[in-house]
Amino acid sequence: MGNAYLWTKTFHIVLIASWFAGLFYLPRIFVNLADEKNPEAYARLLGMANRLFRFMTILAIPAVLLGITLWLYFGIGAGEVWMHAKVFFVILVIAYHHACWGLLKQFRKSENVRSGIWYRWFNEAPVLLMVIVTALVVIKP
Repeated sequence: MGNAYLWTKTFHIVLIASWFAGLFYLPRIFVNLADEKNPEAYARLLGMANRLFRFMTILAIPAVLLGITLWLYFGIGAGEVWMHAKVFFVILVIAYHHACWGLLKQFRKSENVRSGIWYRWFNEAPVLLMVIVTALVVIKP
């Protein structure tokens, strides 16, 4: 398929890995925000969460666009069941990202109602989603 395909795939993988690093870490910041009582520490954690969310969103957009390019332009997985399943789970990853945005907005307003334990469980979702998507791409069931 040539160099364009290989570069597209390379950047897609790097951006996905970087985006997921943010999806793994942001809820850990939420755990600390939910439990924090010191206003100065809360403000510092909130600043970290805001910067991380902005950065991971900047990574997510080209990651998704490159994935769409691999699928529609280069024909990777076109018409195959595993690709339709992958797209479904990628939509769930995007929904999770969006849910993080909603939770971050609650922390900005100091309106969080969930415990640190809840955020610990919430933090497991991107791990499960990454395993599923990776298995679909590698195994192609």
